[in-house]
Amino acid sequence: MPSIDRSRPATFRLLGLATLLSPVVATVLFESVVLGECLMERTSSDSAASFVRHLGKDCSEQERAAQAVTAGELLTALKDGKGIDVAGVVVTGDLMLDGLPLVAASTLDIPSPRIRDAILKSNVKKVRVIAGPISIRNSVMRGGLATKLKDGLLLAKGPVTMSGTTFERAVDFSRTAFLGPVDFTEAILLQEGFFIEGLFDQAARFERTAFGVHSRFHKAVFGDTVTFHRAGFNGMAEFIQVLFEKDARFSQVYFKMGTGFSGSVFRGNLDFSEAVFDRAALFMFTVFEGDAYFRRTTFRAEANFTDAQFKGVDDFSKTFFTIEPRFTRTKVSRARPSPGGLQDPRFLYGIAAALLIFTVVFVLFLRQR
Repeated sequence: MPSIDRSRPATFRLLGLATLLSPVVATVLFESVVLGECLMERTSSDSAASFVRHLGKDCSEQERAAQAVTAGELLTALKDGKGIDVAGVVVTGDLMLDGLPLVAASTLDIPSPRIRDAILKSNVKKVRVIAGPISIRNSVMRGGLATKLKDGLLLAKGPVTMSGTTFERAVDFSRTAFLGPVDFTEAILLQEGFFIEGLFDQAARFERTAFGVHSRFHKAVFGDTVTFHRAGFNGMAEFIQVLFEKDARFSQVYFKMGTGFSGSVFRGNLDFSEAVFDRAALFMFTVFEGDAYFRRTTFRAEANFTDAQFKGVDDFSKTFFTIEPRFTRTKVSRARPSPGGLQDPRFLYGIAAALLIFTVVFVLFLRQR
């Protein structure tokens, strides 16, 4: 058995012993010695099908930067048909998804009738495909992320999860069809966030998401429920001609700049309760097929509902308008909310009747003394 040189530092003696035992052990020990507790996890139960890079919560910013993942590595994994599973990392470079190869649409097995019909109607013959799931969690993306598509289509077959990730450059998922659920919960978009003509086949979550200088969902289709609960739009927000097939939740959302929902259709219930609009809010020609709740909503500038249609309940109870709202030619149904709890008239009448009875009994009691 080869001898170990005891004149060397303990670190190198340890690595030398590990090398005799196993190259894999030596690699792990080397990373532990050089990087301390900040180890990069590169494997998982499905590592063969996914590109895995995980860093723990205890890693410093310098350690994360030293072990940065490049956008080129992610794109290579996607080209190979792999999924992406990264957490706590820094991603450098621009991830341009138009670099994915084109695939004949006729050869794809697409389980969603909605997306199949959209492809047929758009007459798209070839599409770019993300075969596996994408999960970039609690990370920082230094470069941009974009489809760069003007007439084609990107098909994301698996779930897309970006929760807790900060995007320092623009995010553009325009003309992307998402077959799986989409989750941007607590993500931070410092620049543009574009989802123009996006197709969301399953539930989408943008809860507590911070949107940057400009957000566009123009002509997007949400086939399932979508929530923007407690999200913040720091720039212009465009939801023009958007189709919401099921319930949409915008409760406690803050719109700092101008906001447009004109021409959109809400087929499920809509909740704008306690939302705040600092600038103009445009709902012209908007159709509310389900119930629409604007309870305790604050409009600090123009609120324009011209030619809008409310086919279900329209609840504007305790809504605050800084200036007179515009409801020119707005059509409303006869349905009105039936408030519960302390706001329910029946409850208030009951309290009044009880007080009246108590007062009468008390007065009679005093007279008998």
